[in-house]
Amino acid sequence: MSMSTPDTGAGGAVGVAGLWPRRRSVWLDSTVALLSAAECAFNAGNFVHKQGLGSAWVVAAGLFGVLASVTLLVRRRWPLAPVAAALATIPLQAGYLLLMVGLYTLGAYRSEGVTWRFAERRAMSLLCVVAILETTLVSALTIGTQHAEALRSGVPEYALLILSGLVSVGITVAPTMLGMYVGARRRLLEALRERAEGLETELVLLAEQASERAQRAQVEERARIAREMHDVVAHRVSLMVVHAGALERVVRRNPDRAAESARLMGDIGRQALDELRQILGVLRTVESAPVSGQEAAAALAVPASDAPGLADVPRLVDESRAAGLGVRLTVGGARRALSPDTERTAYRVVQEALTNVLKHAPGADAEVVVAYVVGGVALAVSNSSPARTGQLDDCRLPSGGNGLVGMRERVTALGGTFTAGPTDGGGFRVEARLLAAR
Repeated sequence: MSMSTPDTGAGGAVGVAGLWPRRRSVWLDSTVALLSAAECAFNAGNFVHKQGLGSAWVVAAGLFGVLASVTLLVRRRWPLAPVAAALATIPLQAGYLLLMVGLYTLGAYRSEGVTWRFAERRAMSLLCVVAILETTLVSALTIGTQHAEALRSGVPEYALLILSGLVSVGITVAPTMLGMYVGARRRLLEALRERAEGLETELVLLAEQASERAQRAQVEERARIAREMHDVVAHRVSLMVVHAGALERVVRRNPDRAAESARLMGDIGRQALDELRQILGVLRTVESAPVSGQEAAAALAVPASDAPGLADVPRLVDESRAAGLGVRLTVGGARRALSPDTERTAYRVVQEALTNVLKHAPGADAEVVVAYVVGGVALAVSNSSPARTGQLDDCRLPSGGNGLVGMRERVTALGGTFTAGPTDGGGFRVEARLLAAR
């Protein structure tokens, strides 16, 4: 949009609001300059005429006064110009209005550079003193011609000098103080407006940061809930599928073993349902009454006395053995106190690693190593290359690829390290190191 195109809407309102004060300032400066030009031209010409000079000098003095008054048109940009022009016209007994407006402007407006330095209080005081002395001196030198009638009436000269000094003080000090007051008030308002704008900007940034933090908390909480559901349900469902496959194979040959597998499937299924019901109940609560990520985490958290830990790893290993997995458990080092989060994370790492063996390496042997080391605990779950195929291949379980990702996220969230990858013998190895509670 070009500058000449009328603004519309909110932008147009702002443009009109900003244009009106500028136009008013131009009209005000033009009016004051016109009045000052009339005063300067008349008084300067009258002074030259009383000195007995010719008409040419009278016209020149009038033109000089007009040119001096033109500086009022640029007084807001160059506040020092009207003051300098007034000091030049005072010897002609003219420019008093120009001086008053100039001193007011110099106090009210501060420009950059040299003009700004002249707007300081010391410089203002100096200019006032110069103007007072110059006005008083001119009045004293011209007292015989300017106040001849008063002298003939018997007014003493010292009274006229005192009156001239008081008038000089009045026409310089008063506009200077008024200008400094208006300038200080304007600068205060500008500072308050800038501060308000800065606070508004800061509030907007804080709101944006809070929104970003809320979004990150939601994403992190969703990932945490997904990990919790995966770790809680996937292992038990995997065991149920393995037991179902074994049940199908031995139901006719070994009814007792089939009954044992069926009983184990029932127990595992009930545990899975209980844990799943707990998680879904929390999710329904969060959905019906939105809460923060910390509140949701607290709701999903298992009490410390019920939370699984490294002490439950032997039971986990027994469940895997009951499912037909050949697994060996080794625990080394002096057991030390770990935080509930560390205990639970270590348990989940072992649980998910054994689940992966059941899923991806049916028939393979596995080894679980739990070593209490300086500063924490080290875990390692490895399996050999699958040695059997055939029917066991039909029991392979589907995988979404979230197990390793969840384990890594859990471990790194507590400041630990996690590695996983294939071994030279065709197997797979998962290693994690968790820090002890401080």
